[in-house]
Amino acid sequence: MAAARPVSTDVTLSIVPVMKLYDIPRTCLHLIAGLFLVSGHALMAADERPLNILVLYADDMRHDSLGCAGNPVVLTPNIDKLATQGIRFTHSCVTTAICGVSRASLFTGQWMSRHGNTAFQRFKTPWQETYPGLLRKEGYHVGHIGKWHNGEFPAKEFDFGRAYSGTHWITNKQGERVHVTQQNEIDALEFLRTRPTDQPFCLTLAFFAPHAQDEHPDQYLPQPESMALYQDITIPLPRTATPAALKRLPPFLSDAKNEGRNRWTWRFDTPEKYQRMMKNYYRLITEVDAVCGRVIDELAAKGELDNTLVIFTSDNGYFHGEHGLADKWYPHEESIRVPLIIRDPRLPGEKRGGTRDPFALNVDIAPTILAAAGIDAPERMQGSDLSPHYLRDDPPAWRSEFFYEHAVFKNASFIPASEALVRKDWKYFYWPNHKLEQLFHLAEDPFEETDLAPDPAHKATLREMRERFQQLKAEAR
Repeated sequence: MAAARPVSTDVTLSIVPVMKLYDIPRTCLHLIAGLFLVSGHALMAADERPLNILVLYADDMRHDSLGCAGNPVVLTPNIDKLATQGIRFTHSCVTTAICGVSRASLFTGQWMSRHGNTAFQRFKTPWQETYPGLLRKEGYHVGHIGKWHNGEFPAKEFDFGRAYSGTHWITNKQGERVHVTQQNEIDALEFLRTRPTDQPFCLTLAFFAPHAQDEHPDQYLPQPESMALYQDITIPLPRTATPAALKRLPPFLSDAKNEGRNRWTWRFDTPEKYQRMMKNYYRLITEVDAVCGRVIDELAAKGELDNTLVIFTSDNGYFHGEHGLADKWYPHEESIRVPLIIRDPRLPGEKRGGTRDPFALNVDIAPTILAAAGIDAPERMQGSDLSPHYLRDDPPAWRSEFFYEHAVFKNASFIPASEALVRKDWKYFYWPNHKLEQLFHLAEDPFEETDLAPDPAHKATLREMRERFQQLKAEAR
């Protein structure tokens, strides 16, 4: 089954303005163009259709929590298989590491500074400038399943919308107790089996797992059948999960009032608790992996897999006790780096299973989706289409750095604001509430253990990064 590809003929150029004049969806282009002939041949073959879109969106899952990313413990066979059929980006990051803000950036392709969601409220960007809004306008059957976390769920904006999250066990419409990941699967399969077959579709499947159920003493609550997994192994402690690493943090992070420290006590403050929590966290990931596999199998069974752009990623990274912290929020590598796998039917067979290492950001997902659908990204969308990095042999010049931002949450003791200039070899931190700068040489210090900001020998680097940081911060607005 052929994927959609650009149509570049004089007839197409004459059709498109007419479509815009009468507000005809782009997805109807192949039907209209099929009526015309150019130099004796059809403008578009009958089997060429717009690409479907499937976004598989995990929660609190960092970049190395996959077997294909080198994790020696967690079992993710279905996502690993997806990586063999597509491209895995090894330096995928988020511009803000917290659920609601990152999700707003996913939908809008914008930094927090522009879309305006600083925590869990509605973003300010008009809905018609989001990828679900644009795709629906152009004739896509659009669905959202699972976690929303951007204020009230806008059900009227979706053809199929079911939002729920917050607990691992929920009560369904039939009054039955069901695991939230099971419900994700049930709803996703219903979407695929009941959708109109004469329209392309876009489904965002937003898992709650492996996010912790924060108010529950056990935090991570997998399904009973998963409990046999990981029983007879010992999960290695991170290198920086030490008292010495904690002491190297700024005092406002190591203080007991800081929520990263507070949640560390919930999850990791004894060796036994660390093993129990991490095994359950990995069990939740394996359950997400199983659902991803079943959804992809359903696409294959329906004959749609080879006409569907499949994207797997996460809303933010996650501390597994590194630096004596838990959760996310801060600009450390563990917090900002996420998995990103793209299975694109347009990808030549010889490129499948490869990796790419440019900085791929969460703000790039929306423009990548729109480009695959043949839709122009809105002018205020700040990310860029990633597909040239795997479809072209000569990818374009690309960012070598990016601006990271996170607003203060509740107060500066609870979750302080943090900002950063991120490069692959250097990283500059700025803590606005405390007027503190930090500088890390990632090429020599990948675990961010030694702050070089006070070192006179790095004064020039600090100054250069501080100035560039200010430039990128201004551009993010």
